[in-house]
Amino acid sequence: MKTILHKAATRGHAGHGWLESWHTFSFAGYHDPARVHFGALRVLNDDTVAPGMGFGKHPHDNMEIVSIPLEGDLEHSDSMGNTAIIRQGDVQAMSAGTGIVHSEKNKNSDQPVRFLQIWVFPNKRNVEPRYDQKTFGADEKNNRLLTVVSPIGSPDGGVQIHQDAWFSLGKMEKGLALEYACKKDGNGVYAFVLEGDVTINDIVLNRRDGLGITEENRISIRANTDSEILLMDVPL
Repeated sequence: MKTILHKAATRGHAGHGWLESWHTFSFAGYHDPARVHFGALRVLNDDTVAPGMGFGKHPHDNMEIVSIPLEGDLEHSDSMGNTAIIRQGDVQAMSAGTGIVHSEKNKNSDQPVRFLQIWVFPNKRNVEPRYDQKTFGADEKNNRLLTVVSPIGSPDGGVQIHQDAWFSLGKMEKGLALEYACKKDGNGVYAFVLEGDVTINDIVLNRRDGLGITEENRISIRANTDSEILLMDVPL
C-alpha cells in the first residue's frame, strides 16, 4: 500500500470576498507540482459562496464535473437548457464533452452555500454534453457507504460519468468500522473527510483532510467521532 496525506491546512486557498475556496489540487492561481491530480481526479475544491453571489457564465469542455452541496442552495443554469437548484443531499454531474457554458450562484440572499466542486478526467473525449442530478436521503448513507457516482451504464446507481470512477458517501457513528473494496483493479481511492475524525488503514484523518491510497484493494475505515466521509475510487 502507498499513501499520500493532504492535511486540510496544506490546501491552496483563494479568497475573493464573495468566494472562499480551498484547493486540494492545483487550481487557478494555486499551483503545486506535487499536487496536480490523483489519477483521473483533477480538481477537489471546497467552496463557500456568499449570499446572492456566484460564478457567471463560463465554458468547460472534456471534463466530468461533479458538484456535491454541503449546505444551502446552489442554482445551476447551462447551455443545454437545464436550470436546477441543487441542495444538501443532491449530487450533480455534468459531462462537458464537446463544450458547455454554465453558471452557478447562491440561490439565497441570507445564507452562504457550501459545496464540493470535483473534476474528473473523462475516458472519452468530445462526447455529447449531458446533465445528471439525483437526490439521496440522509438515511441512505447512515452507517454505510452509498454509491453516488458511477460509470455510464453501470448498475451501481448514482449519477453517471464518462470514467471508470465510483464516488461513495458515508455518515458514520462514533466507533463504527466499515470496509471498502476498490471497484476496479488498478484504481486508487482518494478519501476526503467532510466532518469528524476517522482512521483509514491506521492513518488518522481530521475534518477536511484528504488521503490518497494506491496499491491496495481493501480499505478499512473507523469513525473516531461521528463522521462524514467521501471516497473517490478512480483510475490511476
